Amino acid sequence: MPPAAAQALRALGENLAIARVRRRESQRAWAKRLGCSVPTLIRMERGDPGVGAGIYTTALWLIGRVGALADVAAPGSDRGALESDVRDALKRRAVRSAASAEARLARQKPTHE
Repeated sequence: MPPAAAQALRALGENLAIARVRRRESQRAWAKRLGCSVPTLIRMERGDPGVGAGIYTTALWLIGRVGALADVAAPGSDRGALESDVRDALKRRAVRSAASAEARLARQKPTHE
């Protein structure tokens, strides 16, 4: 896992732990609400990448933040895909420009009858 991704997951786990503590929920009660064991909850709160996405998602739901999850990978925020779309559009434009130039040249050639 890239270091930046691991750090983001650790931060998510820490934030979820803080949310649980602020709600004065015990690990046992929170784990029960999540549908997991206490050891799994502890791993999640440490940002363990081996914990299932469903557990993280349920934790976000419990704190009222599950709606933010869909925005994480929203197409409009995907810089890599947007850059690829721009490159593809530029290539199509170059092909069309070349075809247009060839068509103009073909129209300009005098016909010998």
